[in-house]
Amino acid sequence: MSSNTNDILSLLDPDVVAFPDTSSALHDPNGLLAVGGDLTPDWLLAAYRRGIFPWFSDDQPILWWSPSPRCIVLPVETEFSRSLKKVIRQERYQVTFNRAFEQVLDGCAAPRAQEAGTWITHDMREAYLEMHDLGHAHSVETWRDGKLVGGLYGLAIGEVFFGESMFHRATDASKVAFAHLVRQLDQWGCSLIDCQVSNPHLLSLGAIEVPRERFEQLLSHGVSRPGFPSPWPPAPAADLFQPR
Repeated sequence: MSSNTNDILSLLDPDVVAFPDTSSALHDPNGLLAVGGDLTPDWLLAAYRRGIFPWFSDDQPILWWSPSPRCIVLPVETEFSRSLKKVIRQERYQVTFNRAFEQVLDGCAAPRAQEAGTWITHDMREAYLEMHDLGHAHSVETWRDGKLVGGLYGLAIGEVFFGESMFHRATDASKVAFAHLVRQLDQWGCSLIDCQVSNPHLLSLGAIEVPRERFEQLLSHGVSRPGFPSPWPPAPAADLFQPR
């Protein structure tokens, strides 16, 4: 680990749910905040409410992150490309909510081209399955001819959705899932979608980067709000892509 750090990395007691101030996150690697703790619902909910998320490999302890800048989507401001809107209008895919959470999780965990292994370890998988059973974690699925061909999953707290991962087995399948999620969350009053760390794919879908301080301002407001419908309906609303 580089010596160019912001502070000493915090070691968390698994019996005490507590995180250090996010301003103490390391500069290199960007956003590494703490090590240890646990992946129980209490830990995960406390972390996400602070904008902290777990990310580690099988051969590592639990690592917690709060990077800056932060990649986010503001649903009310997000527009999609003409090509993606065309795919949606063609109704190539059926979109559902929470119909196949475990399958989506496994799709996201599957090895990808030019990537070794997966960050969705066995312990992470079990943790998010439990969060789904408790109603905190949700999935969006895209189907073609009755087969799951793409999707995404994440957590919802208040009026904030925390995106975790997406996958596709057919062209634009994950983009269609994402577009339906953004539009549905906007209709429900979602103020913020956290995408954690930017990449070209997310930026092409309307994500932006903001400093950690701005992200935490938006987060604090959003997680204090009443929240989305519970349980989520089985599918997004039919009129999401009508002119606004």
